[in-house]
Amino acid sequence: MDPGTSVTGYGVIETGDGAPGMGRLIECGVISLARRTPLPHRLEELHAGISELIARHRPHTLALESAFYHRNVRTTLVLGHARGVVLLAARQAGLEIAEYPPATVKKAVTGRGGARKPQVGAMVARLLRLKSAPLPADAADGVAVALTHLLRGP
Repeated sequence: MDPGTSVTGYGVIETGDGAPGMGRLIECGVISLARRTPLPHRLEELHAGISELIARHRPHTLALESAFYHRNVRTTLVLGHARGVVLLAARQAGLEIAEYPPATVKKAVTGRGGARKPQVGAMVARLLRLKSAPLPADAADGVAVALTHLLRGP
């Protein structure tokens, strides 16, 4: 999961006997929130969206990008709010939680910690044997976090 207060990208990957190789992409997409809506309302919508995804797919683990520090302190703080909501939804559902820094996600998927979004999307498609990269790019980022957990997780 790639959390944000305007767009949160997610990816659900099936692993195990029925999923050869890296696994099989079940669903990916974004939870889009209106930018002009007050932050508390967006956070409530984000929580509802995450909770619905968890209830529908019943994952064992929720993997998400860990906090990073942006030059703009306000951006860092607002992203922290979104991460907190995602962590709360996962905890309420009793999921294991795995966090990975953005550079670790990029390196796990592309081999380079400084990879750009198009490179991440292309490698997500390649690793999961998709015809094209998930769109929008935030969805590909969410899938990349899930792949990172498969590649680096316990």
